[in-house]
Amino acid sequence: MANGGPLRRLLTAFPAMLASAGLVDREKATAATDLAAPVMVTGGLRILLRLADFLMVGLALGDAAIAGLELGFQYYFVGFGLSLAVSSGTISVVSRLQGADQPERADLAVKQSLWLALLISLPLSALCWRYPELLVGVLTDDTATIRFGATYLAIVMLSLAPRFWSMVAARALAGSADTRTPMYVRLLTLPTNVLLNAVLIFGVGPFPELGIAGAAWGTTIANTLAAVIFLGLLLSGRYVVTLHAGGPQFSPGLMREIVRVALPLSGMRLLQTFARFPFLFILGVLGTPTLAAYAIGRRVMLLALMPAWGYATAASTLVGQSLGAGDEREATAYGWQTLRVALAVQLVVALLLVMFARPIVSLFGTAYPDLAAAFVRVFGLLVAGFSISRTMRGSLRGAGDTRWPLYGTFLGGYCYRLPVAALALPSSFVVTIPVLGIAVSPGLGLGLPAIFAALVGDFYLKAAVNAGRFWSGGWRDVARQSGVGAADD
Repeated sequence: MANGGPLRRLLTAFPAMLASAGLVDREKATAATDLAAPVMVTGGLRILLRLADFLMVGLALGDAAIAGLELGFQYYFVGFGLSLAVSSGTISVVSRLQGADQPERADLAVKQSLWLALLISLPLSALCWRYPELLVGVLTDDTATIRFGATYLAIVMLSLAPRFWSMVAARALAGSADTRTPMYVRLLTLPTNVLLNAVLIFGVGPFPELGIAGAAWGTTIANTLAAVIFLGLLLSGRYVVTLHAGGPQFSPGLMREIVRVALPLSGMRLLQTFARFPFLFILGVLGTPTLAAYAIGRRVMLLALMPAWGYATAASTLVGQSLGAGDEREATAYGWQTLRVALAVQLVVALLLVMFARPIVSLFGTAYPDLAAAFVRVFGLLVAGFSISRTMRGSLRGAGDTRWPLYGTFLGGYCYRLPVAALALPSSFVVTIPVLGIAVSPGLGLGLPAIFAALVGDFYLKAAVNAGRFWSGGWRDVARQSGVGAADD
């Protein structure tokens, strides 16, 4: 961003306002926002894309298609979550190596991440292509929802490997303090995705009317385009990090560190994703309208949750680079200052979405707008918890400390969310535990209040764990022991 330009002035206005109120350190909040803003723009476009998917599918096919889209997308989230984990290992290692002025090793770390991406994504894509109906049928017995979800799943999983690589490339650039280049790529590919989805869902002009399959094909084509662009950029040698086709292909030390950082994050992502499956099953038991309303409400409120992705990326970079330079005090300050500005931004956006929840959800063509609006308002209550959890996780990730977020995910998702959500089931509903052969009736017939309590409590428990870990300072020891960056000296 050019100094003094209108975009820069707009982006720095909010942290400057917070600084004038004594809430943040202006220099650090501005540095965090400069890094976070391109990620937020990219994330915002991605959220708008997913909103457009749900809106167009809902208008064309109704609530069952919205529910099918939500269920089919969960299996894509398995691979997407693993890509986030590996790319988090990438940003952690690259940022520390750049901070320690070791660009050649940073470049080699990107190559390690690419091989990991292919190793993980290709088998998952093959599995979902072969058994889509079986996988979606695990979550619901509604035939229309299964049909829609399986159609979407089989096609969209073809884009997993390209999406995985794009995440690695974007995080590698972010680890070198370049969050603008990924934004520019997404400014091209995400609108392309929306356009393709629209013409393929509805059959505009010479294009066939593919319905929900059109949404999947649009996403697959756009993800592949993004991957090709990122590959060309990193091969060009014109950026801070470079992908070298020749030369060393494997570094045991760097691979171990990427895997060390990514493994707990992979576990956390898998825990999050697999916790969604029984949760969505419970929503399905309560009815397809409830499942569709949840999907709409979650997608709408992602606009308020999304800034945390940007600030988490900024926190990872700033904390990681400060540690790489040997300045633990600066790393600590960046962690807390980034959290403050993230909270302020997200709460403002959440308030606006809650205020206009009813007219927003009405755009999706749902037959149950009041129910969808109720989910938007409940998600609004958990925005602060999400902001703290995600931003603090980014700070811990910058230090390579990824175990504690895993503990928080297990505590929130499995020890709280699922048991509380199960109370929503009718008391007559029986669940059989296959391995033990035991039949239990976990429900008390509490319905939606139990679902709402499960959602809110989950995120605040995660927030408490991640913030508590950062406050304790134990992450500094993890960074010192990692052997990456200043710890090499």
